Amino acid sequence: MEIDNSKAHSARVWNFWLGGKDWYATDKDAGEQITRVYPGIVRTAQYQRMFLSRAVRFLAGEAGIRQFLDLGTGLPTVDNTHEVAQRVAPESKIVYVDNDPLVLAHARALLTSTPAGETAYIDADVRDPDAILEQAAELLDFSRPIAVTMLGILGHLTDEDGPADIVRRLIAPLSRGSYLAISDGTNTNATLNAATSDYNARLAGDYTLRSPEEVTAFFDGLTLLDPGVVTIERWRPEHPVFEDEQPVDAMCGLAVKH
Repeated sequence: MEIDNSKAHSARVWNFWLGGKDWYATDKDAGEQITRVYPGIVRTAQYQRMFLSRAVRFLAGEAGIRQFLDLGTGLPTVDNTHEVAQRVAPESKIVYVDNDPLVLAHARALLTSTPAGETAYIDADVRDPDAILEQAAELLDFSRPIAVTMLGILGHLTDEDGPADIVRRLIAPLSRGSYLAISDGTNTNATLNAATSDYNARLAGDYTLRSPEEVTAFFDGLTLLDPGVVTIERWRPEHPVFEDEQPVDAMCGLAVKH
């Protein structure tokens, strides 16, 4: 598959911020320009990755989850969902979902697995939850708990896409004891808002920042685990967070279905 490197690409720019190697000069230029406007974007990317690791370790460990549905996979980097989960529980099964041709080209790197577990990749759009659920059922057992992760993906949906309805449709068929993890950028910082406008213009994207209340509403009908919906550096941190530390302009949470 031919990859277009003439224009910056969101997955490659994100990979650049995370210190990866899967990017071109156009992506570096866009990433550096946005960083100049909003230096906190690199910190946000790093903290979101750390939230993924902490949440998945909890799910595979204390919560005993053995099935994961990861929507908005992005490019492979350090500690992907299957690596974190299978490090705790080698028999874990992980289904990745993305509709990005660039991510599809890297899917083989995602499809590695421990011999006891299994991974799969679904080429599908999050706006079509029925198709995702149908294909995921080929590997995952929906009569048993599943952890759904939507990290940095809901911002790619406009309000007209009905993101809250999409979340409800994805969670509806899951059994009791299933979990939902979400993280996304918030509109709480004027500088970030301006950087996001520039990001959308440069990448022909449509990333939507939402209020903390809107992010929290995605968990309606579920029971949030402590500490609730918080900025991503404050969700069960492994190291103390100083009170005077500038909060990251992104929220996250983990909730269970009863």
